[in-house]
Amino acid sequence: MCHCLCLFRDKHTCALTINNEFILVSWIFWRIIKALCFADKIVRQAGELKNAHVCEVGPGPGGITRSILSAGVEQLLLIEKDARFIPGLQMLSEAAPGKVRIVHGDILTYKMEKVFPKHLKKNWEDEPPNIHIIGNLPFSVSTPLIIKWLENVSKKDGPFIYGRTQMTLTFQKEVAERLTANPGGKQRSRLSIMSQHLCTVENCFVIPGQAFVPKPEVDVAVVHFTPLVQPKIQQPFELVEKVVKSVFQFRRKYCFRGIGTLFPERGRLKRTEELMKTANVDPTLRPFQLSMSQFRNLCDTYRKMCDEDPSLFMYNYREELKQKKMRPLLKSTSQLEQTIEENQL
Repeated sequence: MCHCLCLFRDKHTCALTINNEFILVSWIFWRIIKALCFADKIVRQAGELKNAHVCEVGPGPGGITRSILSAGVEQLLLIEKDARFIPGLQMLSEAAPGKVRIVHGDILTYKMEKVFPKHLKKNWEDEPPNIHIIGNLPFSVSTPLIIKWLENVSKKDGPFIYGRTQMTLTFQKEVAERLTANPGGKQRSRLSIMSQHLCTVENCFVIPGQAFVPKPEVDVAVVHFTPLVQPKIQQPFELVEKVVKSVFQFRRKYCFRGIGTLFPERGRLKRTEELMKTANVDPTLRPFQLSMSQFRNLCDTYRKMCDEDPSLFMYNYREELKQKKMRPLLKSTSQLEQTIEENQL
């Protein structure tokens, strides 16, 4: 049976009879070719992969996996959480004997300290090792995963125990823009500071959402990370993260407001003024206007204040806020219990 595709222009109807099977096959072929082209392009952004050791995160049906294998890698580790993709990946493994190892697990909890041969290790000051992490990340895990890996970079553990391992990862376009945003940019955020103070971060190119099946509501961007020899802020990851989180807590207000949340209510104003003055930061700047050097000054000064008062780093603004809200309730409950006791006497 022949199927019809009707095209409407203005109020006139133009009937065009085309074999529907031909349309379907052509569409599928076009999508496959386009997907393969994007897969090859992602893999090229990772750099020279011949004889490299690669970990691919979330390979799914194996589109990027094929491109990685075609690049002539020595070994390929696939970490996939969804069991439905494992049989297809095993078929790819059989087509490349001895090159592919498949792990059915969650990358957020998977330990990567021993997944590559010891002889690949390099000193942090040397060129990056011949190890690469490549991943088309699900949107739901991309942000917590990159924060986890940035912490690994800071501590030189996890996949970075081998040296300055490079990463080529996909993110929602908006997240990629945050990762690479410059001071003053509307996308400047916590992610911008945490990533750029530890890595050279490059927003490589954008993949339109229509290239994916099912099609996401947003476009996707490919981002390349190379850890820096020296971080731009020479402080522990937890301290930098706390300062940066606090600054961006009130994104649209003056940075003075967010920095104040580093300190307990008693003495907050005085300590905030002291921190900003010592760090030489204009309190009327918005968080997204602060430069990396200003964040470095804030972190260095805050570290000195914590050294003078060790309890300061443990202070939690939200916890104090929570307790403050609970006080009237506790007081009301106490008064009610007292009234009940008096009535019973």
